[in-house]
Amino acid sequence: MVRVSRREFMGAALGAAVFAHVHQAKANDSEKKPTRYIAAYDTESPACLRACRKIVAVHKKFEMPATFFITGKTLEANTKEYKALLADPLFEVASHTWSHKLLRDNALCGPAVSAQEKREEIFKAKELIEQIFERPCVGLRPAVGFDNAFRGARDVLELTWEAGFRYVSSLLWGPDCSMPALIEAPFRYETDGFAKLWELPGHGWHENLLKDNNRWGSRRLTLWPSPMPEGIPTKFVETPRDEFEVNRIFMDKARETNKPHISLIWHPWSLHAFDPEMKMLELTFAHARKIGLVPSTYADLYQQLAR
Repeated sequence: MVRVSRREFMGAALGAAVFAHVHQAKANDSEKKPTRYIAAYDTESPACLRACRKIVAVHKKFEMPATFFITGKTLEANTKEYKALLADPLFEVASHTWSHKLLRDNALCGPAVSAQEKREEIFKAKELIEQIFERPCVGLRPAVGFDNAFRGARDVLELTWEAGFRYVSSLLWGPDCSMPALIEAPFRYETDGFAKLWELPGHGWHENLLKDNNRWGSRRLTLWPSPMPEGIPTKFVETPRDEFEVNRIFMDKARETNKPHISLIWHPWSLHAFDPEMKMLELTFAHARKIGLVPSTYADLYQQLAR
């Protein structure tokens, strides 16, 4: 019988433990999914059309997919133009309600509309989008968004599911209607009785507020202490690069923390008013590719989650 010393035994055991740890770490790394980058646009006013022409050109230049959340009234007013712009397979066309009315109360933006108006806002835009683009519209982003998503809003969730939506993107504010919206991961509305309906949050700032394009001026938008102080600039952004530097903070953090996705909250009319040459888009898209984010749409993310 070969005798093994205690030192040899412990050394072998330690080596086996280290091997197992390294092997498990490699297995865990291989199971990690890369963070998706989703460019998304709340397309909600007549001024958006001119902006979308330039936005689409940048997307095609970078071969970058995008989700356009469009209101029914905006699409109805310029059907041919939007169909020509957004029918490209690179883009997902999703609903931003019919006329940008609130589906639930928002502490900063006002009260919800009536039950009948909610039904019209949810159903009517989806029907028009599917008629024009001849493909399913599976996603809904409500006007302005909420700090508690659609949690507890069973009436809205019932209408959303009945209409045939399979994801919503309604979590667009931080706690207590603050900015920025934190980098929250997707979740399902199981506790509200809709286990197959996904919430796919948006992140960061409503970029129009970063520029004071809504003319709100200085008002309470951030929490103290902030859960993400690095994402709060000291003043309104003044240049496209200023805006990109804010974007970069959220993109880098999403990748570093292995979040499923990162998607900033953009409005074509506001982007164009601030940066008609769309320099910020080019800087942001180049950075997304540089740090290894995977370009995607919200529909792509939903399909991955629903498997």
